[in-house]
Amino acid sequence: MPESGSRTDAELLARSAEGDDSAFAEFVVRHRAAVYRFVGLLLHDRQLAEEILQDTFVQAWRHASSARVELGASAWLLTIARNAAARRWRQVAAAPTVSLTTLGSEAGFADPAANPVAFAQLLESRAIVHEALAALPPADREVLVLRELEQRSGDEVAEVLGLSLEAMKSRLHRARLRLVAELRRRLPTGEEA
Repeated sequence: MPESGSRTDAELLARSAEGDDSAFAEFVVRHRAAVYRFVGLLLHDRQLAEEILQDTFVQAWRHASSARVELGASAWLLTIARNAAARRWRQVAAAPTVSLTTLGSEAGFADPAANPVAFAQLLESRAIVHEALAALPPADREVLVLRELEQRSGDEVAEVLGLSLEAMKSRLHRARLRLVAELRRRLPTGEEA
């Protein structure tokens, strides 16, 4: 959201549609970090993330006159970025269907040998968390990045992903379980989480 006294996203896009390059530049500066962070974490490829970032803002420029962003442009931009990334993935595969019981077991729930201290220490390593995140299917990464890292609301995440709120919550739950299971796999031998 814009700071007090500054122009809203809707105003910036309306001015951009009228040919005001400085308004679009302000719009890009306002949103580029979040869009880049999102696609960077989805793709784990800096060059491709930069291409998607550029594609996203080219599309935003082209559709500035028809954008519905009265409450802010974040969801709209992240949807554009997600769609651009999906076109590039080509190898996107749906996560295998696994029961919640199996996912919970892989995540270590109800495991008497669990070591929460070792797990907490593991979480302190940003590199390990990013490595575990990168090992997840793209659908799991995108919901986790939007909800947990970008701290978007449930409604906004559902909108970006084109899901109902209930479907988004289900995907998020499964993604969290898969992430915990990936993190457990990275624990040093003999330190069960």
